[in-house]
Amino acid sequence: MPANKQRCAWADTTNDLMRQYHDTEWGRPSHDNRHLFELLSLEIMQAGLSWQTVLNKRAAFKAAFADFDYQQVAQMTPQIPMLLKNDQIIRNRMKVTAMIKNANAVEQLVANGTDFDHYVWNFVSNQLIQHHIERHEQVPNTTDLAKRMSKQMKKDGFAFTGPVVVYSFMQAAGLVNDHEIGCFVYQQLGQ
Repeated sequence: MPANKQRCAWADTTNDLMRQYHDTEWGRPSHDNRHLFELLSLEIMQAGLSWQTVLNKRAAFKAAFADFDYQQVAQMTPQIPMLLKNDQIIRNRMKVTAMIKNANAVEQLVANGTDFDHYVWNFVSNQLIQHHIERHEQVPNTTDLAKRMSKQMKKDGFAFTGPVVVYSFMQAAGLVNDHEIGCFVYQQLGQ
């Protein structure tokens, strides 16, 4: 990526992982069930921590959690003690347990005839919500839609999915475009 491309303020950094995540993934609509589960899981892990911390541990999370294959993660309850000893990941029992519970919730969706992609995108009527953020300070930490989505997700068996985590997930998965209007990705996603 040429240096003259303008990025969102949070991605204007020398950290290659942060720039790459911003440039190729964050805010771009995702319809891959495994990737959506991964993004939700990472947003849960990020709660209370910096995103850079999570990105730096992403490869370790992939190794520890079967590359975020929700069917395999759903069976990992017996491995919780081992996971909590893995110093390569964030060892928070509530977060690890939530990932496993969420994998089971995704499995339940599938058993009921829908997939995670359809479930998630139904909240935004299968349409990216285009915001017009001028400065990163204008980005909300949650919205009424995220609050409704959070409430429904909890009702459907998901855990650690409060409105702030859900809104961060919506941003990551491209349900909303919160790139700053001067950012090259904003331009790519349409106005």
